[in-house]
Amino acid sequence: MEKIFELGIIGGGPAGYTAAIRAAQKGLSVVLFEKNSLGGVCLNKGCIPTKTILHCSDLYKSFRKAEKFGINTAELSYDYEKIFNRKNEIVQKLQKSLTKLVQSYGVEIIPAEAKFISHDKIEADKNIYTCKNIIIATGSKPSGIKGLEPDGVFVLTSDDILNLANLPQKILIIGSGAIGVEWARIFSALDREVTIVEVADRLLPAADVDVSKRLDRLFKKSKIKFFTGTMVESIQNKTVTLSNSQILTPDIVLCAAGREPVIPVGLEFEKNGKFVKVNENFQTNFKNIYAAGDVNGKIQLAHSAIHQALGIVDYITEGKKVHFDIDKVPSVIYGSPEIAWVGKTEDKLTGAEYKVSNFPVSALGKAFADDEIDGFVKVLSVNDKIAGAHIVCPEASSLIHEFALMIDNGIKTDDVLNTVFAHPTYSEAVFESIMGLDNLNLNLPRS
Repeated sequence: MEKIFELGIIGGGPAGYTAAIRAAQKGLSVVLFEKNSLGGVCLNKGCIPTKTILHCSDLYKSFRKAEKFGINTAELSYDYEKIFNRKNEIVQKLQKSLTKLVQSYGVEIIPAEAKFISHDKIEADKNIYTCKNIIIATGSKPSGIKGLEPDGVFVLTSDDILNLANLPQKILIIGSGAIGVEWARIFSALDREVTIVEVADRLLPAADVDVSKRLDRLFKKSKIKFFTGTMVESIQNKTVTLSNSQILTPDIVLCAAGREPVIPVGLEFEKNGKFVKVNENFQTNFKNIYAAGDVNGKIQLAHSAIHQALGIVDYITEGKKVHFDIDKVPSVIYGSPEIAWVGKTEDKLTGAEYKVSNFPVSALGKAFADDEIDGFVKVLSVNDKIAGAHIVCPEASSLIHEFALMIDNGIKTDDVLNTVFAHPTYSEAVFESIMGLDNLNLNLPRS
């Protein structure tokens, strides 16, 4: 049986379901292929379940210092089984809600694997679907490291770790990107011994160097051990030997070394390395086939995938060029304190004339009231416009969008300073950091 649609979408993650909804809003007939559950990695194996567990661990960590706030918490403890079950319940609720949302727009959902027959035909569940345009949104899966292949028992992926109903005592994490840092924070907050191995010369190498230095300090404060400029040499009988001659005996190893794209069956057109190659409007070498999200390798973040999907549909329906700039996509590391950045790092501005301001949140009354004084807001400007912002403090995941709006709209720093920032808030650090570009901080002593 053959069915005809104006848009076919392979993959029901953030890019896929966003494209489906936007296309339906624009009046297109849409078919969405998803062989597993809607929501993709983010909802099912990434953002949502991890942040649910992380929030629980942060609460426990906060309660442990509650006496400082005059709150008595005798015999404090946690039940990880309940934390684990809560994570599953939230994911299931959101899965059901998302399915109903997509269906409410008249999108036909096909719960089967999709296979390309030609540039406009897809086979799924023994049916043929002819699609005028197609969006590939098949996402990614955990990357392996040669010689350290996950076995689901001792060497685990970020997918596997979410299935652990009981926590081991000693954990080794390979990689200090978002996944590695967030799980290190979870395990440490829940009184586990954590060691991180990072091949780069500093933690969180994608971040600004000052962020890496502060994370170094935060990890030491939390008694999280780490080795930078180091690799795992071998694993034998649950004994791990590092390139720096250290020998470790963890209960499990979490391989958090990034993710690689999932390519649909039958897709054999050009690839840029291991990712699907696209142009500025996310078209492949077949002009009616687009690739959005993790599969194109631009930047593997759910909000980036959503933005790309919206742009692709608007391009298909209206011919509007896709507005996408990697430098304008915010990145967030969750936990306490949050870490976020957008725009250029200082090392990428080497050779350019720029100003830098680094404002400590310890100068804020709100930070003292919350007992959250370990952090900063760092701003970089070029020609009186924000070029980059880097935050380590509570609410960084929200504050970073103030800078993202400034960068995306080319707002001059003087115009930002005409805005009134409420007191007492962490947002005052945004104001103060911009004031600091001209050494005009109000809450720092004269240097």
